[in-house]
Amino acid sequence: MNDDIAVSVKNVTKSFKIPINADVTLQSKFLNGFKKTQYKEYTATKNLSFDVKKGEFFSVIGPNGAGKSTLLKLISGIYAPDKGTITVNGKLVPFLELGVGFNPELTARENVYLNGTILGLTENEIKESIEDIFEFAEIKDFADLQVKKFSSGMQVRLAFSVAIRVKSDILVLDEVLAVGDGEFQKKCFNYFDSIIGKKTILFVSHGLDSVRKYSNRVLWLKEDKTYEIGDPNKLVDEYSKTF
Repeated sequence: MNDDIAVSVKNVTKSFKIPINADVTLQSKFLNGFKKTQYKEYTATKNLSFDVKKGEFFSVIGPNGAGKSTLLKLISGIYAPDKGTITVNGKLVPFLELGVGFNPELTARENVYLNGTILGLTENEIKESIEDIFEFAEIKDFADLQVKKFSSGMQVRLAFSVAIRVKSDILVLDEVLAVGDGEFQKKCFNYFDSIIGKKTILFVSHGLDSVRKYSNRVLWLKEDKTYEIGDPNKLVDEYSKTF
């Protein structure tokens, strides 16, 4: 892989088996004689290939079910492709799931130390930045509250605030802006402005204005598993005509 390439995806296919007659209760299993579960195959991505350059802001758009989140999980190493290869050049920090790495029984403060350590921050780095983390996430008054009592938006804001403190080369983001109010979104945009060209960002979003503003290139995943890669304005315009 060339030194100027951060992520290389080559002929990647990923499918899942979905049960179509799964018995949901023990009683139904007895009544139906423990019939063997049948499955149908769902293809999330098919023969997908592209490279993301170092320092590029690369967005992924498309309808629900087109494989956007699956693709980010493949790149992040959460899933393995059935076919093809994915190569990552640099330290990657994924932000894909609500509160990944959080223990709901612990407070926000305790979770910052736990999650930050998992992501590679030292204790001193966490101690020096923890108040800024709470400030950014807009939860200063709830720092010593158990995370299980947080709303989903509070959890996402906290997780994102921790993730951006990590020294990384590649940041993978899935719809973080969808959970914040105007002030939080403004903070996110300011953060994007500060790292443009310095970090590689893979960004999945239905917020097409954000995609237009920040993206160098866009990958449009389609329901039929074809795709296009190109200019953000052109592809967002074309995609917008489909709904």
